[in-house]
Amino acid sequence: MKKILIAAVAALAFLGCAREERSVHAPWTYGSVVYEVNVRQYSPEHSFKGVEAQVPRLKDLGVDVLWLMPIYPIGVEERKGTLGSYYAVKDYCDVNPEFGTMQDFEDLLAATHAAGMRLILDWVPNHSAADHPWLTEKPADFYERDSLGNALYTADWNDTRNLNYANRAVWEAQDQALRFWLEKGVDGFRCDVASRVPNDYWEWVIGGIRRDYPEVYWLAESENYDQADPETTFDATYAWELHHLLNGIAQGKKGVQDLKDYIARDAENTPPTAFRLSFTSNHDENSWSGTEFERMGDAASVMAVLCFTLPKSQPLIYTGQEIGLDRRLQFFESDPVTDWSANGYTAFFQSLTALKHAHPALAAGEKGGPVEYLDAPEGVFAFSRAVKGDRVTVYANLSDGPVSVAGYELAPWGYEIVTE
Repeated sequence: MKKILIAAVAALAFLGCAREERSVHAPWTYGSVVYEVNVRQYSPEHSFKGVEAQVPRLKDLGVDVLWLMPIYPIGVEERKGTLGSYYAVKDYCDVNPEFGTMQDFEDLLAATHAAGMRLILDWVPNHSAADHPWLTEKPADFYERDSLGNALYTADWNDTRNLNYANRAVWEAQDQALRFWLEKGVDGFRCDVASRVPNDYWEWVIGGIRRDYPEVYWLAESENYDQADPETTFDATYAWELHHLLNGIAQGKKGVQDLKDYIARDAENTPPTAFRLSFTSNHDENSWSGTEFERMGDAASVMAVLCFTLPKSQPLIYTGQEIGLDRRLQFFESDPVTDWSANGYTAFFQSLTALKHAHPALAAGEKGGPVEYLDAPEGVFAFSRAVKGDRVTVYANLSDGPVSVAGYELAPWGYEIVTE
């Protein structure tokens, strides 16, 4: 039977615990759980007010950070689908009228803070919409262009145009736009395709903003190792390799040793202070590759457990995972979730967020405990993490057959979590 054994002790809120050592990251980030809000699909009205109505439910879920997918006006030129792509930004300093007014956004921000949570924005620095005013208002070299002077775009993103980071004026414009939202009180940014933007820009803009806003959190959609050092760039980077590995294990293509090899490789290539955003789904995976149930089947729950417990992991929950949403959400059309009733999946994720908060051993970065592997039968991934008297042990059956380990009978893709 799948269950989580929580030690019968008074659970202290780890996010607020004082620690003697210097914090590389803002103290509130170490034990935090990120929740990605697909604003368009969050209510039939696809509005800020629709999200605000759900803030109490998200608080009960136990998440700490609400990441809003891009909230900015969307370009019209070469628009994809009926509503367009979130990532074709026409104005970095305004809100998409589809979602409501700026006051509506500020109300959502205030409600999030009043509930004790943080709010971060999805930032799109690599490109703007194909009809952003900068294309006509700025000099030609504000954008990347071909020999004929045509502004370029990447892959099939024909509704966008690439900004030119060889031009320092682009750096300044992005810095000013970021500060516009920081002055409103947002708590950080998830930076879209950050790997396509030069690292010297990130060092400059993050360094400058951190001097003025030291509590701001930075998440990169990147797995570049040179962007994984929070001393110079991002607090957290995507664990894409881990994600694809977990898919492979669930599909019988990879195994326990592959996971151990990944953990060793990640430890070698990123500093101990690095956070790694770990997930079984996100907006890209859900819409284009399928739900976690399509990709992972019965293994979806044990893979989520690993995302909450592996070293360096900062876990992500995507819109609808907490109710077991089993369909792909359309990307360019209205396709809202209409029933948010709590169920067994809700209780499952609540137990994981409670576990993360209650146990310093599971903190991301340098404050969490190192991984210690335990003897286990073939197909079982068994490990402990401990720090200052707190220990969490995980027995994860990464096979489609039952197995016995340490006195526990694990069903196929089952697990036990023991705390002490």
